[in-house]
Amino acid sequence: MAIAIARWKVTALPVVEGEGRVVGVVSEADLLAKEEFHERRPGMIEQMRRLGDTAKAGSTCAEQLMTSPAVTVRPTATLPQAARLMAERHVKRLPGVDADGTLNGIVSRADLLKVFLRSDDELAAEIRHEVVEPLFPVSRKALKVDVTHGVVTLTGKVRDAHLIPMATRLAQAVEGIVSVHNHLVTLAPSTDDGA
Repeated sequence: MAIAIARWKVTALPVVEGEGRVVGVVSEADLLAKEEFHERRPGMIEQMRRLGDTAKAGSTCAEQLMTSPAVTVRPTATLPQAARLMAERHVKRLPGVDADGTLNGIVSRADLLKVFLRSDDELAAEIRHEVVEPLFPVSRKALKVDVTHGVVTLTGKVRDAHLIPMATRLAQAVEGIVSVHNHLVTLAPSTDDGA
């Protein structure tokens, strides 16, 4: 297991049985407990007994060493849901499993952080395509979307005032957005600027 962790440059491996159903996870921490046990420092066995790690320390197979049941996530989970689960359960990665518990992949903390590494231009393009164009098909060309360090500023005039708060919520929901400044205003009823 240690060889696989080093080879694939990961911090943990899912343990599967049968046709790929996840039953546990072996992490670097699990392997370190086993390695420390072999050093047999004075008081180590008693300390491990208190911590409940003696079974893992003396293990000879993944089933004995793994943390089980595994904390998993469904592929349909949002990134904030995955991040919250990691924080609540104090884990650094989540095996992604389908309804049968079959492994589909692994989400790590590094994966979650990648969304914040997207460029401002990418974020602006997504907001324009996913928020502005569908909500404001008539006035979309007159609206401006600026993103600086993940902060969105929406400016321009729109026909439907009730859609302005929705634009804020939808822009805020784009992965990687920090906050939204919405300066959209409603066109005066008598104004006809061709928007």
